Amino acid sequence: MTTRYRVEYALKTHRRDQFIEWVKGLLAVPFVLHSQPTAIFEDRRQTVAQMAAIAHRRYAEIMGDVEELINDHIAHQNVGKQDRSKLKLLVPSVGTFFTPLPLKDAFIFQDAQRSISSRRFVAPSFNDIRLTLNTAQLMSLSRNGPLQLATFDGDVTLYDDGESLSADNPVIPRILRLMQRGVKIGIVTAAGYTEAGKYFDRLSGLLNAVNESKDLSAEQKRNLVVLGGEDNYLFRFNANDPALLSWIPHEEWLMDEMKSWKEEDIGMLLDLAESALKDCIASMNLKAQILRKGRAVGIIPAQGQRFAREQLEETVLVTQKILEMSEVGQRIPFCAFNGGNDIFVDIGDKSWGVLSCQRFFGGIEGSKSLHIGDQFLSAGANDFKARLACTTAWIANPLETVQLLDELEELGECRQLNEESLNAQ
Repeated sequence: MTTRYRVEYALKTHRRDQFIEWVKGLLAVPFVLHSQPTAIFEDRRQTVAQMAAIAHRRYAEIMGDVEELINDHIAHQNVGKQDRSKLKLLVPSVGTFFTPLPLKDAFIFQDAQRSISSRRFVAPSFNDIRLTLNTAQLMSLSRNGPLQLATFDGDVTLYDDGESLSADNPVIPRILRLMQRGVKIGIVTAAGYTEAGKYFDRLSGLLNAVNESKDLSAEQKRNLVVLGGEDNYLFRFNANDPALLSWIPHEEWLMDEMKSWKEEDIGMLLDLAESALKDCIASMNLKAQILRKGRAVGIIPAQGQRFAREQLEETVLVTQKILEMSEVGQRIPFCAFNGGNDIFVDIGDKSWGVLSCQRFFGGIEGSKSLHIGDQFLSAGANDFKARLACTTAWIANPLETVQLLDELEELGECRQLNEESLNAQ
């Protein structure tokens, strides 16, 4: 049962995506005007069918209108005046779009999957719009492709929270098929290890599958990298290493901006973050301990303990605000995020991680890259910043990642068939 508390909590700004909420508000109007909830009391099948058709048309029209607003925003982006676009005025938090989004076509696709227009009591939801945006992004990449780089978060994206990528995970054959088509793969994870063996423990199913694949060339296998600590430790697939990964020295992949980050500033920021975390432990009486790493600091629960969601988010928001208001926080990029049952502050963020992968593979553009992750809220979510580097897809669990990759493959096959048909003509 949904309590008043849960409803009010879900309305907090840091728990919402302003663009999705805005689109949801637009779709609420035709739902109210055209839904027929009273049809359940009468034999009005024809009326219900008409209602679904009218709602479908109106929803699709609205998504088409939003599509045009995005095109206008992109036009303003291209001349450096994105702050003057109509969409920016309507949704001030809207960011960069790397490609157009065919939202009308994407809605038609998702409506066939989710029967959005046929619903009489449940209005178009956050998830309906999130998945429609994902489909629109995949359609755009397929039409304007080919996709050159796919990066993935780890926990909750490739495998369940706290688990590992085992050999029977259904995402593995789909990643292998991407690699067969020449797509570079990056696992951009918050897990910050300096030893390849620890990444092998988490990703052994994928690494072994790549190593044993007869369909991948040696060069295609080397198109798999793991970037740990958001953007701090890079490893590349290496069949000759016991862990199937080899360390890549910083000088071979660090961007010039990252090279300018001073070690004394990094230490100062981590010290400040650690102090903020300790204050939160004391003020909320958390049974937790501090864990300090070379490029990160965080708190983990004591043995057998779990943090409440509110404690996690309070700690993230307090720490993030303290760092944002500090002088060192202005000099060094950082990411404060909720890991589900821990909180960490990392040097850098996923945007730098994705940009580093793009640079390492020869300068891939953001419009040819796709980052897939589960954390895209504005606070306490470490995939959010990836939107600054490339196109993104917001999934809710590993099964959705599998479905997303199947959808991408299907769209790619349709594009190929259309091209062959045109060439034949």
